[in-house]
Amino acid sequence: MKLVTYSATKRGPASIGVIAADGSIIDLATAAKKARVKLPFAANDMIGLVTAGKSGLALVKKAVTGVKTGHHKMNKVTLHAPIPRPLKNVFCVGWNYVEHFEEGAKARPHVTELPKHPAFFSKQPLSVNSPYGEVPSHPGVTEKLDWEVEMAVVIGKPGRNIKEADAMKHIFGYMIANDVSAREVQRQHGQQWFKGKSLDGHCPMGPWITTADEVKNPQNLRITCRVNGVTKQDSNTSYMYFKIPRLLAELSAGLTLESGDLFLTGTPAGVGHARNPPEFMKAGDILETEVEGLGLLRNKIGAK
Repeated sequence: MKLVTYSATKRGPASIGVIAADGSIIDLATAAKKARVKLPFAANDMIGLVTAGKSGLALVKKAVTGVKTGHHKMNKVTLHAPIPRPLKNVFCVGWNYVEHFEEGAKARPHVTELPKHPAFFSKQPLSVNSPYGEVPSHPGVTEKLDWEVEMAVVIGKPGRNIKEADAMKHIFGYMIANDVSAREVQRQHGQQWFKGKSLDGHCPMGPWITTADEVKNPQNLRITCRVNGVTKQDSNTSYMYFKIPRLLAELSAGLTLESGDLFLTGTPAGVGHARNPPEFMKAGDILETEVEGLGLLRNKIGAK
C-alpha cells in the first residue's frame, strides 16, 4: 500500500489516506466506517498506524478492499510529509555511496580511507517538509544551499541491538527524502553536520510511505535528483557502501529504534559543493527528488 497524510482543503485537518489503483486518495476514516472496521489508532495519526504494525495494516487493507476510486483526486488535496512531525530527530548516514565519499574527500585531503563504520548524524524534527512544499532558502543564514537525494526508511517494529539478519523485519516502509544542506553552516560549526543540515524545512519527504511488502528489493532502485530539470545525481541504491541491514544493526547498537522513526540512507555522487565550480540552489529553483517506484518530490526554493 501507499499511505499519505493529506488535507482535503488547504487549511483543513490532516487525515490518513490510501492511494487507490487510479491514483486517487481513499480517506481511511471514511472507508473504515463504511466497512465497519474499528481502527486501533486515530485516522489522522500515521505514527499510530505504524505502531499498530502488521495487525494495523491488515485492518487498513480490510477497510479499503474493493474501493476502486478514492474520495479525493490527488491534485485537489494538500499532501503533507507522511509523518509531518516525527517524535525525534531524523536519523541520517553520511558518505554511504563510494563515489560520494570520493568527491567529498577531494575537499578533505586528510580523509583517504573508506570508513569502517557508518557516519551517523541527525536532522531536527522541524526540518521535515512536505513533498511539494516550499523549501526555505534562509537568506542571511546560508548562501550555499545544496541538494542530496536519499531513500528514507520508516521503522516499524521497535528494537535495540538489532541483528543484521533481522533488520529488514523492523522496516515498515520506504519514502523519498532530500537532505537539503547549508554547506557553509556545516563548515562554520567544526565540520560537524547537525546544524548545517537541520535548518527549518530542509528535509522534504514523501510523497507517501510505500509499505515494505511492495518494495521487492530496496537495494536495487534508481535514485535521481534534478534542479530546474537538469539531472544532478543519478545512481542506484545498489551502490550503497553500507547496506540497510548493516546500517540498522549499527545504528541500533545500544540505541532503541522506535515505531515511526525515520532514517535517511545516504546520497550518491553529484552534490553541488563538490562540483567544479561549485553549484548551489537559489530562490525560485525547482528541486525534484526521485526514487524508482517510490514517487517524486517537487519543491520550489523559497525567497525566505
